[in-house]
Amino acid sequence: MLTYFRTSTLTLIMTLNQEYTLGNISPLIPAGDDVEKAITFYEQSLGFTKIHQEGNPINMAIVKRDAAEIFLVKNDNYQLAESTALRIYVNNLEQYYTELEAKSGEIIHPNGKLETKPWGMKEFAVLDPAGVCLTFYEPANIEDISN
Repeated sequence: MLTYFRTSTLTLIMTLNQEYTLGNISPLIPAGDDVEKAITFYEQSLGFTKIHQEGNPINMAIVKRDAAEIFLVKNDNYQLAESTALRIYVNNLEQYYTELEAKSGEIIHPNGKLETKPWGMKEFAVLDPAGVCLTFYEPANIEDISN
């Protein structure tokens, strides 16, 4: 069923009973007590771009790369940071891994080198300055993307 709304020069069409889908998530993660240091890491080491910041000194910032968006929040609770982990899907994971290794091979966690896991994902891990674990992944078999 379609419902039409007419405004002065614009007609809006709304579809009722339309299926919904979930989109990307934008997690809020602890950035430690120095958000600027976290921003620098995400920009220079991971290739993100800062798109927003709040406070002076900064207490919250948003960094983004392609569809991945992360809110960095000032929080010096290192236990919270070290127990925070997130997974980011990367198309052409090996190319991104090579990019990060070229910047600084030390960025890859020693126990998080690129490998195929038993659950069928290629992945590698990075720890940010606050201790948050970022795992970058993609299906090991391209056919798995559609499943």
